[in-house]
Amino acid sequence: MLDAYIGILGNAYPWVKAAHVTFVIFWVAGLFLLPRFYVYHHATAAGSAEDRAWIDRERRTRSIILGPAMGIVWILGLALAFHLGAWTQGWFHGKLALVVLLTGYQGWLGAYGRKLARGDRPLENRTLRIMNEVPGIMTALIVVLVIVKPF
Repeated sequence: MLDAYIGILGNAYPWVKAAHVTFVIFWVAGLFLLPRFYVYHHATAAGSAEDRAWIDRERRTRSIILGPAMGIVWILGLALAFHLGAWTQGWFHGKLALVVLLTGYQGWLGAYGRKLARGDRPLENRTLRIMNEVPGIMTALIVVLVIVKPF
């Protein structure tokens, strides 16, 4: 355990790690919430008062929860990676790839929200419900990679 404190973060390591995990929870909560909002929003009539309320909820979720949480997760995660020298470890490459995919998923969510705000409903409700499962699957895989370190 003492070796964990030898690195760029020094004694701040456990605090940075705790903050990283906390903001991961916030980020993933937002990634669960926003697609569920889209499922409900999808059923509203474009231009209605309910449609406008969903547009505002979704915008606030993206700007108040998702954007800041994702940014902090990346900053703290990269600091931890440099501290631990994780760049040469296989499990870390897998985790990093999944985090990049989750970041792309968040970008897709933002683009889809803009389509909903314009009144477009390009996806079926069933597809949106399936897309709601993406963050859970990715999060489970990331946890296995970080805890088990299978490679």
